[in-house]
Amino acid sequence: MGDLKQYGLVRAQERLRDQVGHALRAALIAGELRPGQVYSAPGLASDLGVSATPVREAMLDLAREGLVEPVRNKGFRITEVSGRDLDQYTELRTLIEVPTVGRIAETADRARLEALRPVAEEIVSRARDHDLIGYLEADRRFHLALLALSGNDRLVETVGELRKRSRLYGLTALDEAGRLVTSAEEHLELLDLMAAGDARGAEECMRRHLGHVRSLWADDTHDEPPAPNRTPSTGSREPAAPGRPPSARSGEPSARPGLAAL
Repeated sequence: MGDLKQYGLVRAQERLRDQVGHALRAALIAGELRPGQVYSAPGLASDLGVSATPVREAMLDLAREGLVEPVRNKGFRITEVSGRDLDQYTELRTLIEVPTVGRIAETADRARLEALRPVAEEIVSRARDHDLIGYLEADRRFHLALLALSGNDRLVETVGELRKRSRLYGLTALDEAGRLVTSAEEHLELLDLMAAGDARGAEECMRRHLGHVRSLWADDTHDEPPAPNRTPSTGSREPAAPGRPPSARSGEPSARPGLAAL
């Protein structure tokens, strides 16, 4: 029976690691964890109300995705993304996604395309509700599910990695300007064109959409991205009770309040 109990504890630890990873991703997107800054696992663990082990494991997962990098004897530095990086990510996504949606528009079953409509509508709803974490999660699900209709698993995997590395900065300011809603509505336009079998129109819409996304980055991506001026709603995906802001460690500036406790 000892082995079975141990297995249960491992599964519980894995789930906690996933929860911590989700909370840290949310903090990255919201701008609470700042590019270029170093954060210690014990300090973040204290803010989240968990032990340092799942935080360290979750940060190692993020390091494998290029979102953070280990700093010996200090913790993890949030990686910075330059304008040149974003240009290259956008170019790669354009080369992959534009022709792919054209092919899907010509070959995909219309029922399978229509099955994505609730997700496209959720993206718009999340944008209107200022739920930035929910917005990006729905956006990720829509794009990857749409590309999955191509039948090319490696293509979906590649785009998924590009999306992770090209996370958005300063979404709060863009949300307050109402520009995320416009970008969100392009998903419905794209779906309508594809459902109508308009391959050329779908390709142009996808090209325009990716250009708009890059312009959102450009408006708020600098050598040192500015801190957003309010914490975005995390909807039902995040715990309601806010945790304490990550405290300054070894001279690092404090992140903004709002890193949710688990």
